[in-house]
Amino acid sequence: MIINADDFGLCEGVNKAIFEAHSYGVLTSTTIMAGMPGFDEAVEMSKMLPGLGVGVHLNVVEGTPVSQDARVKILTGDDGKFKYSPSKLVVKAFFEKKILEAIEVELSAQIEKVIKSGIKPTHLDSHKHFHCFAQVYKIVCRLAEKYNIIAIRWPWEPATVCSHYWPQTTSKDKFRAFLVRNMANHCRNVDSRFIKTDIFFGLAHTGRIDNNFWSELAAVEYAGTAEVMTHPGYPEGLVNTRLVKERQVELRWLCGATRQLLKDANIELVNFGNIDGK
Repeated sequence: MIINADDFGLCEGVNKAIFEAHSYGVLTSTTIMAGMPGFDEAVEMSKMLPGLGVGVHLNVVEGTPVSQDARVKILTGDDGKFKYSPSKLVVKAFFEKKILEAIEVELSAQIEKVIKSGIKPTHLDSHKHFHCFAQVYKIVCRLAEKYNIIAIRWPWEPATVCSHYWPQTTSKDKFRAFLVRNMANHCRNVDSRFIKTDIFFGLAHTGRIDNNFWSELAAVEYAGTAEVMTHPGYPEGLVNTRLVKERQVELRWLCGATRQLLKDANIELVNFGNIDGK
């Protein structure tokens, strides 16, 4: 099982929580945001955590671009920040090739910034799962090949996690999980070379990764490699996010009794850098 924390580098509070969740808990992996205020601090922290796998959390929907290339300006507003939501971005990309070109330029710049910082990325994933849109997924696969990155997140979460056995999810959560699950299936058909996991958890329960979630997860019987997406954090520096208190709850259980639950279930904790390739 790979337990990944998204948003490394987002801010001071998230960086601190990820450091603690790996040092004192079950967190094995994270993905860093190259264009966010806490990036430099996250890089320095990663040097103190040699056992933590660090990938790149690709992002063209929040904050400001890394690239100075003029082509990327098509993705930003007058304030210099990314202006499109994931859904609007994919619609624009379908009709405008310049959008896809700008996305590739910016994502390439983000990966290069991470590599130049001294981090060897273990994998790629994305903010709001926008990499699962077919046209963008093709770009991400090209970049994985270009930079010799072995894995890309495959967020195929079984529909059964929305059943009554699991902590309750909202209709919105179920719909989001349904959409991403179907996009993930299509991604596998497009290019399966970089898919290294068999199953995914944490999508429908984003913001609800608590003791009940871990207890149910530990009881799941499956053979293969799973990724669990988490979002631990403290409130320092968090803005424009619906997850504040929820991040602290997730951190508490990443550092709590979860380790024993997973140990009793004979689950081996790994990251993308030390799983067997498929």
